[in-house]
This record gives sequence, C-alpha cells and structure tokens, in this order.
Amino acid sequence: MGYRVAVVGATGNVGHEMLKILDEREFPVDEIYALASSRSVGKEVSFGDENIKVTDLANFDFSKVDIVLSSPGAKVSAAFAPKAAKAGAVVIDNTSHFRMAPDVPLIVPEVNPEAIKGHKNIIANPNCSTIQMVVALKPLHDLAKIKRVVVSTYQSVSGGGKAAMDALFNQTKSVYMNDLQENDIFPKRIAFNIIPQIDVFMDDHQTKEEWKMVVETKKILDPKIKLCANCVRVPVFVGHSEMVNVEFEDEVSASQAIDAWREFEGTTVIDLDSELEYVTPAEIAGEDDVFISRVREDISVENGLNFWCVSDNLRKGAALNTVQIAELLIKS
Repeated sequence: MGYRVAVVGATGNVGHEMLKILDEREFPVDEIYALASSRSVGKEVSFGDENIKVTDLANFDFSKVDIVLSSPGAKVSAAFAPKAAKAGAVVIDNTSHFRMAPDVPLIVPEVNPEAIKGHKNIIANPNCSTIQMVVALKPLHDLAKIKRVVVSTYQSVSGGGKAAMDALFNQTKSVYMNDLQENDIFPKRIAFNIIPQIDVFMDDHQTKEEWKMVVETKKILDPKIKLCANCVRVPVFVGHSEMVNVEFEDEVSASQAIDAWREFEGTTVIDLDSELEYVTPAEIAGEDDVFISRVREDISVENGLNFWCVSDNLRKGAALNTVQIAELLIKS
C-alpha cells in the first residue's frame, strides 16, 4: 500500500532534502505533491527521476493526501496545518510553531517513538540542535540517569535557510574583494566571524534557540533534566556541532558510553586513535547519523562526561527526522 504525500516548502533547503530522502529510503509513495507559496508556482523540483511542478499551498485541497511533510516557516504552518489536519491529513511539521503545544507529540524516533500514539493529526519535528543532542543523550540516560547537561553549539548557516547560506557566500567574497556588503540576514557579519546569538533575545537574556533546546529536551527525554544551552552561529555552510558536558546520578565511564553509542541506532563513534581522530562538519555532510568523538570523563565533577557531536542539520536535524517520523507513523 502506498501513500499520498505532500511536501510543504518544497523549494527550500529542507523541502529539497525531504523529497530526496523520501526517494532514497523508498518511502511508499503513490502520489507526491510539491507545495509552496504562489511565488514558486510553476517551478519544478526533483523527486527521484521525476520533475514535479510546484502547486500553490494556499489553494491546495488536503483531503487529497494522507501525510504532509512541512517546512515552510512557523507562521505559514500555523495557518495551514490545522486546516490540513481537519481535512484528514497527518501533518509532520518541521517548524517551531507546534513543538511545545501540550497535545502535539514532539518526536525523535530513536528516542521517544511511543509518543506518536497521542497524535491528533499534527506531529512536531524538534529543533535541529535538539535532535542531534537527544539522540546522543538517550543511550547515556538509559545507562545512568542524567542530572544536568551543559551544551555549547556551533551551528551552520544552513539552519537559517537559503538566504543565510547566500549571505555567508556573498560576505566571504566581499571580504576578499575589500567591498564589505551590508548585512541584512545576521545580527553581525558572519564571514570570518562567529555570532553568539541565534534567534531573538528573551527577557532572561537567553536566546530563543537556547530556550528551545532546554524545553524540547525536557519534553522529549526527561522533564527532570537540568540543561544550560549556549548557541553560536559559525561560518560553516552545512553541519551543526556541539560540545556536550553531562553530569549523571551514577558513575559512567567513557568506555561504557562508547559501548552504549555503538549499540544505539543513529549514532557513530569515532575513536581518537582512529585515522579520523575526531569528526568535523566538513566530513559528515550528507550523512544520516549523529557522529560522536572526543569522548572523555570530566574530572571536575563526581560523575561527568564530555563529548563532541556533529550532524548534518539538513538531514537528521530536519528532513531525515521528519521522514523517519512518517515511517514510524505508517508502522503504527
């Protein structure tokens, strides 16, 4: 049995990856629709060997589809997703709008697949930086309960969309040409720089990206975990990196953690004595796993561990996780 699938935001970075991954994983598609704003109507996007014409999201009849994979921006999702759900389609939404709604499951299939049972035709895909971290944390939390996490992220510009990637390219070029361009995407210049701000500042002076990591981790993994997040934008095109410090209730050695990750679906460990030694974003673009390296015990606390994790934010951080939720949906 095949399914009728719509991809909303099909002309964006994540939309392109969704279509690519649906084909790569041989998702059982009978009919596929590429939806976007009226500006993109008539354009074509690739799905396997096919080219699909983009349809106007505003006029689409969602009773024609079973599953909607959505990544158009939070405001757009807020407007169309309830209508699509009412029409009978299950919306798997990659935006921030529904994530913390109490009646909407927030799912990473390797971590909390059981949460899908409570869906009411809308399922949320977590923030990209949250996804890769909770995949790495889950097998550790199963070993010994996690008390506290301190994470510093180094997030690529693709997390901000195509315009952000273009800004990095154009700013880099302008620096070499001694013709600095006006910055209108990032709060400060991103080329040859790093920016300790992702999203807006909140009343307590943390950014909304940092807040997302805290509340989403609690919803997905365990509400008792204390978490401090520090989110930084770096001049990398694709791939988010995180340095993670974990404090446990009981002792966990580096070797125990490595064994747990090796047994866990979706994680790959790179040893310091291997040829790679550790992993960087440049080496994992296009890969599906969360890659973990630089694993070591933290001697500053009684039961502590440090590790470095890297993942392709357009794949596991967005499109792949969305498709995996769809796979989980049809299995359940």
